[in-house]
Amino acid sequence: MKTLGTIKGLLLDLDGVLYVGANVIEGAIDAVNKIRESGISCRFITNTSTLSLASLEQKINVLGFSISANEIISAPQAALLYLKNQSAPVCRLLLADDVKKDFIDFPQSDSKANYIVIGDIGKAWSYPLFNEVFSCLMQGAKLIAIHKNRFWQTEEGLQMDIGGFIEGLEYASSSKALIIGKPSANFYQIALDDMRLKPEEVAIIGDDIDVDVGGGQQVGLMGILVKTGKYRQLYTDSSSIKPDLILDSIKDLPELLLQQSL
Repeated sequence: MKTLGTIKGLLLDLDGVLYVGANVIEGAIDAVNKIRESGISCRFITNTSTLSLASLEQKINVLGFSISANEIISAPQAALLYLKNQSAPVCRLLLADDVKKDFIDFPQSDSKANYIVIGDIGKAWSYPLFNEVFSCLMQGAKLIAIHKNRFWQTEEGLQMDIGGFIEGLEYASSSKALIIGKPSANFYQIALDDMRLKPEEVAIIGDDIDVDVGGGQQVGLMGILVKTGKYRQLYTDSSSIKPDLILDSIKDLPELLLQQSL
């Protein structure tokens, strides 16, 4: 079991750990400030695919945090890095309009795309849209999923996430999506490289036992689960994943860091 005593860096999930929707988790702002003061390197990670990097930075800071864009690692930004390394990508972007701004440099086509990039598009899903994407996949297009989350916590309660849509397209086309965001090992490696730290020197703090804790542990990170956001006791109890540490909230972390550094 890993301990906080050797931790030099933290990956902090955003939605569900620092805030839910437009509501800040109690004590989260003070906790982030104290963690910074301790000298621990921080990166703020998210599978959110409804906001461009600029909009995400603005939202976080409007809520009262002080976090710069170069400290944020989002799944759409990881997708951008991947596409930039491909040869002549032509994209079909099933993304929120704001996020599409970050992909403006790539040629786009609804019917001739060789990369289908899927994120959160809410109520825009329809049977005709599924068939259009299915047709591209059957012609050899590569399916890129910003993430494959099952559900997420909103201000109205739990809601189905895009994982079910991705699964359906994979099944129909007999293809496998490239999962860009958490829990992809590539995503975590991007964060580790950015901090210039080894996996055993970093902990991830998340509200999702599968994607955050499980994904982080798979690449050697310490996995810390918080009982906020999408956390559900019954789901946690039935999971085969065992967090290295479970906290009521992010606000409890600074004191534990201080105790284990003494």
